[in-house]
Amino acid sequence: MMDINRRISRRVQQLRAARGFSLEALATRCDVSRSMISLIERGETSPTAVVLEKIATGLGVTLGSLFDDADAAPRPVSTAADRTTWKDPQSGYRRRNISPVNFPSPIRIVEVEFPAGARVDYETGSRDHAVAQQIWIREGSMEITVGKVTHRLGPDDCLAMQLDAPVSFRNRTRKAARYIVVLAS
Repeated sequence: MMDINRRISRRVQQLRAARGFSLEALATRCDVSRSMISLIERGETSPTAVVLEKIATGLGVTLGSLFDDADAAPRPVSTAADRTTWKDPQSGYRRRNISPVNFPSPIRIVEVEFPAGARVDYETGSRDHAVAQQIWIREGSMEITVGKVTHRLGPDDCLAMQLDAPVSFRNRTRKAARYIVVLAS
C-alpha cells in the first residue's frame, strides 16, 4: 500500500493536471503558496487538514478525494485492507475514507477520530458546486460551528449542513470523539 503522503501528492498532481492548472494558477485559486503545493506534490511535507481543504476547494473537489489512490481502478466494494488512515500533523485528528476508491458516486463516507482538546478551522466556504455534509457523532462530543452558528453535539446526534461557510470543529472534552461524515455533491 502506498504511503499516505505519496498518495496525496499523486492525487493533487493528477487533479491539477486534469484541470490544466499551473502551480501558480492553483496557488492563486486556493490561497496556498506555490512552494507549499510543490512540496505536497513531491511528497516532501505532511500538509495540515486546513491546507489540504484549501487545495481541495481550489481544485473543485472534497477534502476526502485527495486521499484516493489516483491509480486504483474504480470498484463498488471497499474493504478494510483498502483503507488508509491519515493523521493531521497539526491537530492530531485521524480520518479514514470508507467509501470505495474512485467509484463514481455523489456520496462519500468518512470516519473520523478527533482528539480531546483539538480544534480545526476550515476557512473555505464557497465552492463551485454544492456539497451537503452530515456528521453523526458515535462517541464523545463535538462543537461544530458553521458560519456563525455553533452546534454542540453528543453521542448519536447528527448535524446536516451545506459546505458554503467556514466550519470549525472543536472537542472541548478530555475524551476523543468518533464520528461518521457523509458528503454528497
